[in-house]
Amino acid sequence: MTRDPETVDAAPMPSRRLGSAGPVVSAIGVGCLGMTGGFYGAPDPLVSLRTLHRALDLGCTLLDTSDAYGPHTNEELLGRLLVDRREEAVVATKFGIRMDPVTMRRTVNGRPATVYASCEASLRRLGVDRIDIYFAHRVDPSIPIEETVGAMADLVQQGKVAYIGLCEASPETIRRAHAVHPIAAVQQEYSLWSRDVEATVLPTLQELGIGLVAYAPLGRGFLPGSHTDPSQLDPLDVRRNLPRFAPEHRQNNLVLVEAIRALATENGITPAQLALAWLLHKGPGIVPIPGTTDPRHLAENAAAARITLDDDILEHISNAVPAASGERYDSAGMKIVGI
Repeated sequence: MTRDPETVDAAPMPSRRLGSAGPVVSAIGVGCLGMTGGFYGAPDPLVSLRTLHRALDLGCTLLDTSDAYGPHTNEELLGRLLVDRREEAVVATKFGIRMDPVTMRRTVNGRPATVYASCEASLRRLGVDRIDIYFAHRVDPSIPIEETVGAMADLVQQGKVAYIGLCEASPETIRRAHAVHPIAAVQQEYSLWSRDVEATVLPTLQELGIGLVAYAPLGRGFLPGSHTDPSQLDPLDVRRNLPRFAPEHRQNNLVLVEAIRALATENGITPAQLALAWLLHKGPGIVPIPGTTDPRHLAENAAAARITLDDDILEHISNAVPAASGERYDSAGMKIVGI
């Protein structure tokens, strides 16, 4: 293994193409989910905005948001950044998930009318005239995927969207969607403790020349050991209700943390860098989007793009880190993935 200097300003951020014909983006992007309230507590918006500026300074060009984050406030935050730095960013946003503010029940809507209206609203909040990558946040099982993707293709034809993608879709759905219009990327949860994508989805993407945007690549902060105790999280933090953070699974999953920490120490890097570098080596079209509002963690994550792991170390990491205990989401969340 070779390691680059800790200071990420020492060399430019490497870039990758999402799929065979998708956009060129930074090897490591930024997930913006936690930069506004609604999921991981209530961060300071000024701190979040400074973090976004620093991300671009470090060459992290892919910035991922959604109209469901906030809702809406996350796109508005990103819009404040884009006023001055639009040409430096590759903007990805999503549509299709709605959360009832009273019952907190999630619904998915991929109907063409929703696609068109959601796009117009996102363009307005982001303050841009084109979305670089537009994702269907989840697949709507009530209508054919061809109808959703057909509407997204219309947006490409109109110049309002450059590339389109799906999130948490099954291989069959991906193939059907790709037959309607080229899918540039699919977003999947992928990390050392979420590897189910490797069995069927990842081979499908590689066959079709589609990129993979890996969200939650650090296990929502659990894998580096920074957020393993739910009692220490903000009362409104959604991780308090995720199975892998629950008492019946947490203790087993701490074994993963210790394994990753030991491997990172052995290789002279941090746990977060080990997890991200491992992902980057799983395929040239994979781009992780870790999220943070901490400038130190941002720099640490960015530096992982220049860490080289040889095949023996990669295999050792894969074998040494045990499978996670517990599902990725609660029962309601699991019902809307893999469709």
